[in-house]
Amino acid sequence: MKFVDVKNDVAFRKIFGNENKKVILISFLNAVLGLEGQDRVKEVTLLNPFQLPRIVGEKSSIIDVRATDEKGSTFIVEMQVAEPAGFDKRVLYYTSKDYAGQINIGEEYPKLRPVYFIGVLDFKFFSGKNYLSSHLIIDEETGECVFKDMKFRFIELPKFNKKVNELRNIIDKWTFFIKNADELEVMPDNVDDEGLKEAYEEAAQHNWTREEYDAYIYAGIREQDERGRTELAEQRAEERKQNALILSMDKKGLSIEMIADITGLDEAMVLEIIQNQTNK
Repeated sequence: MKFVDVKNDVAFRKIFGNENKKVILISFLNAVLGLEGQDRVKEVTLLNPFQLPRIVGEKSSIIDVRATDEKGSTFIVEMQVAEPAGFDKRVLYYTSKDYAGQINIGEEYPKLRPVYFIGVLDFKFFSGKNYLSSHLIIDEETGECVFKDMKFRFIELPKFNKKVNELRNIIDKWTFFIKNADELEVMPDNVDDEGLKEAYEEAAQHNWTREEYDAYIYAGIREQDERGRTELAEQRAEERKQNALILSMDKKGLSIEMIADITGLDEAMVLEIIQNQTNK
């Protein structure tokens, strides 16, 4: 059996935004938020169910997975494979936007219900060592949380390094699934949660239609292309900085040999950079 990469744009939304398998999202929400007993989510309404892109290679028609539960709470679940500029501000913007959008001007504030933001990050963002972090609005002096209607949870996949036999709880097992499913050939024996079992089934390639799998493949290609463009831009920026440094040292009268020693480049390369810049 072969599983798809759950971190893929199309795969993540197909699995967690599945109208016919809401047990998957319910299980994940309860796991990542640590909800138990009467606090557990029992039912969800998807606000933006998964849809295939209208054109192969186009972005899916939704940005994330959004849902509300039977108590009116809103859940925003995002998968981020690369850190976008202003990520922290964007998280606050989307969360507060969903919170404020629950009522119209003139309506009573008590009608507002909690909003939970859950970010699954394929990069390190926080300084802590734990892969799962919880963020609240608290009193800096006492640590008291009075403003309870907006809460944030983040899973940083690079910080999660547990092997299958080291998984101790349901959030460990969910994180292992998201990070490692595409490297597995069978579902782990220790999967005993109904929602997680369904998630593995949905991630199995043989359960995908040709149209769905084509969209998945193109989403992966698009992601690689975007990473390639980012890496190329970073590489060119670094080259410009290096060239500027070389020209500055040349103007100050440093020898080609000394510049090469400082930059780690060979002398022929240093000379070529100076000549190219001089001829421009």
